[in-house]
Amino acid sequence: MTNKNVIKRILICDDVADNSLLIKTILEAEDCLIEIVDSGAEVLTFLETNLNPPDLLILDIQMPVMDGFEVVQRLRELTKFQFIPILLVTSLDYDLNQMNEIKCDGFIQKPIDIDPVISKVREILYRNS
Repeated sequence: MTNKNVIKRILICDDVADNSLLIKTILEAEDCLIEIVDSGAEVLTFLETNLNPPDLLILDIQMPVMDGFEVVQRLRELTKFQFIPILLVTSLDYDLNQMNEIKCDGFIQKPIDIDPVISKVREILYRNS
């Protein structure tokens, strides 16, 4: 990534292990520290139980029980997690107005393509550098 001196921590949540592993592989090559959970409830538990929140949450939209939209809504309601940037992963199309309404920082389209993932993650992690 842009600043090699700072290792960025990223939490990935997808109920399909192959999707998480693909994103993890892409971002580990960019010197990111990756943690993976497989449900919306696990995202909330992870954040509540870890002292150091991640620098970015990459979150699948379509998951059973608690979808990505519900996770975003819950996180944005909690002051201590409002600052965490969130990239949603989806096979659906969304425009900028929807992204602002959902209060996320962007979308990654499925099927996963390496260059857009790296570009979007860099943009979010280093936008204030």
